[in-house]
Amino acid sequence: MLDFQGVSVRYGFQDVLSDVTFRVNKGERVGIVGPNGSGKSTLFKIILGELSTDKGELIIEEKPRIGSTRQHPEPDTPEETLLEYSMRGVPGFHELEEKMHALEAALDSSNGNKDKLLREYGEVQTEFEHLGGYDLETRVKVALGGLGFATDEFSKPFASFSGGWRMRAELSRVLASEPDLLLLDEPSNYLDLPAVDWLQGFLKQYHGTLMLISHDRYLLRTLTDIIVEVDAETATRYEGNLDWYLKEREVRYQHLLAAKENQDHHREQLQRFVDRFRAQATKAAQAQSRQKLIDKIDEERIVLPKRYSRRGRLRLAEPPPSGVEMFRCENLFFSYDGIKNVLHDVSFNIMRGDRVALIGYNGLGKSTLMRLIAGTRKPTSGKAILGHNVVPGYLSQEFAETIPPDLSVYRIAKSAWQGATNITGEKNFRNQLGAFGFDENDVEKPAGVLSGGEKIRLAFLRLFLQAPNFLLLDEPTTHLDLDGRKLLQEALSAYKGTILLVSHDIEFVRAVATSVLEITREGIRSFPGGYDYYIEKKSQLPSAGSQVKEQKQTEQLPGARLTSKELRQQRAAERAKIAPKVKELKKRVETAEKKLEELQAALEATSEELFNPKPTTNFAEANRQVQIIQYEIDRYTKEWEDAATELEALDGQ
Repeated sequence: MLDFQGVSVRYGFQDVLSDVTFRVNKGERVGIVGPNGSGKSTLFKIILGELSTDKGELIIEEKPRIGSTRQHPEPDTPEETLLEYSMRGVPGFHELEEKMHALEAALDSSNGNKDKLLREYGEVQTEFEHLGGYDLETRVKVALGGLGFATDEFSKPFASFSGGWRMRAELSRVLASEPDLLLLDEPSNYLDLPAVDWLQGFLKQYHGTLMLISHDRYLLRTLTDIIVEVDAETATRYEGNLDWYLKEREVRYQHLLAAKENQDHHREQLQRFVDRFRAQATKAAQAQSRQKLIDKIDEERIVLPKRYSRRGRLRLAEPPPSGVEMFRCENLFFSYDGIKNVLHDVSFNIMRGDRVALIGYNGLGKSTLMRLIAGTRKPTSGKAILGHNVVPGYLSQEFAETIPPDLSVYRIAKSAWQGATNITGEKNFRNQLGAFGFDENDVEKPAGVLSGGEKIRLAFLRLFLQAPNFLLLDEPTTHLDLDGRKLLQEALSAYKGTILLVSHDIEFVRAVATSVLEITREGIRSFPGGYDYYIEKKSQLPSAGSQVKEQKQTEQLPGARLTSKELRQQRAAERAKIAPKVKELKKRVETAEKKLEELQAALEATSEELFNPKPTTNFAEANRQVQIIQYEIDRYTKEWEDAATELEALDGQ
């Protein structure tokens, strides 16, 4: 379908792509990976015809319908609604629809031979069906709902939505258009975690050719089976999934490193000969010949991938001691305008050592709750209380934008260090710079030239110079590539303090979080387990109105009279009919009762350990176990009540 043949692209004097050659076949699902700024989006611009190549060519076969998201979506008119905008994703859809309406009107008004009009109408209708016109609105509404839009927002003007929500609408219109070739550039950047999960399920069912630029390992791992790595001005195709690519690239790198060392050694030998003999007449010809070899080596130089030259370190210091309870809120309300509450009657607590993921659709107050805990906002009413000796370290979504671009790494870090109490002396301060991957060549760099990974290391350095023991991380992976996310994930997994994080990266949440707080429109729910535990338990929660009560119905013919024997036979038949259900309900009641006894005993044992601790007692783990057990007790109590109530109703029949 797509054939890149020796493609080269330059921006000014900088080579972005050089002699790129690879192929994407029809129906393949390709993940495009590589460091930020390596040229991944440039590939898409070439496919879309937005950028011409300096050398080489791209051959696109079979003229596929291409779907891609625009960076700055705008409505056609100020009055255009969200639904109308999203339905404009199919090229030619509205033109065909208007043509059908015009032909229908012409058929209604025509008194003569209608054969020509009917043929034309049939051709237009066939094309309209091919585009999926008759169910387009349904597809668009499904996509909008899955990406977090409420039904009552479909009729709102598109212009009234913020940039992030506009990008969701742009994504929905592309998905609903069902193109032959789908180009997605970091589609999860503007999504919350539930929407990422929905997007993954939607794309799993997509049958066209998919090219996905992403740093999200969950999407790459579950949606792609071919990886193209863009780095060091070239693109390398890996015939396998993400896990195979991650292993194979290390093997390839070792071969590349050995080849570069041989090349550098050979060039150095040639250069020494040229430097020594270029001025001697008897050796001038030989020196000139070797200089040509050097020039050829320079043209065919081996360039190591950027990701290896940008590797850094992220070692998080031991957190200072604190009380057992890190944070508690009771009946917390918050409003920005004094009219509409962003948070409504929220109550929960976080214990020392907890690693909590805050999950929920955008707009429900996740970032607001982070600000309240960090102390940058005050609740409208209710309590928000930090525990004894708790020092929060808040990393906001806007951390990259709030770092002054003209200040050096050293000056930015030092401004944070001057208020710190845990680091003394210039030597120890510089050691901290080194611990976060900034050597003597990096410390004088202005922040504006740092990569996304370097900026987040600088942001964490600023945090840890203040010695926090409670990390509040709002989308910390947004500016990180695959290696940067892995680096941060490993550092947080080894960190011994308390963490509350918001992230749309499911793999990151799965690896770091040990419990989940879910914000919904109905309130906040706690799940004392990791992400997989949360998904499992959430699927078991009954939805509103799902309980169906069986009602006793009897049919009796008018005037019919049954004998005593017939009545006994009828009742026996009714009992036999419901006997399997009665048996099942009795088993559920017995199982729930037995499980409640076991859980109550476990709760008493764990509580005893908290009330009478031993020197080896792990308070954070014991508290977490108490929460898990209490959650299970609540669940089995609900199960017992539902089964017992239904059984009682059947016994009364």
